[in-house]
Amino acid sequence: MAHWYESSIDRQLREAAERGEFDNLRGKGKPLRGHGGEYEDDWWVKDWLEREGATASVIPPTLALRRETEDLEEKVDRLPTEHEVRDHVADLNERIHKATVGLMDGPPVILRPFDADQVVAGWRERRAAG
Repeated sequence: MAHWYESSIDRQLREAAERGEFDNLRGKGKPLRGHGGEYEDDWWVKDWLEREGATASVIPPTLALRRETEDLEEKVDRLPTEHEVRDHVADLNERIHKATVGLMDGPPVILRPFDADQVVAGWRERRAAG
C-alpha cells in the first residue's frame, strides 16, 4: 500500500484551489509566454530584466548593440516598408561606428556595418516566402 505525503505548501495550494482562489486569475487558459520556444541558459534573468524594465540600465550599451545586431533579421521582418528597413540599418550602422571607435560605453566590440541593400534583399525574400 503506497503512502501519500502532502507537504504544508501542497496542502495550502489544494485548499486555496478548493476555495476557488485560482478561478479568476488573469491569463487563465492561455499559454504561458514563450511556451514552445527555445530557452537560453539565462532566459529567466532576461525575462526578469524585461519585466522590471531594467534591461537598458543593466546591459552595457555595446553589449546591447551586439545583441541587436544578432537579432537584426527578426527586427527588420517586423518593419512594414523598405524605407523603414533602410532607416533602421542606417541607425544601426551609425551606432556600430560609435561603438567601434570607443564613443559608446561598455566593453569593446568588433562589429561590421551592415549592407542596407543586402538586408533589404533578405527582408524582401522572407516577406515573399511568408
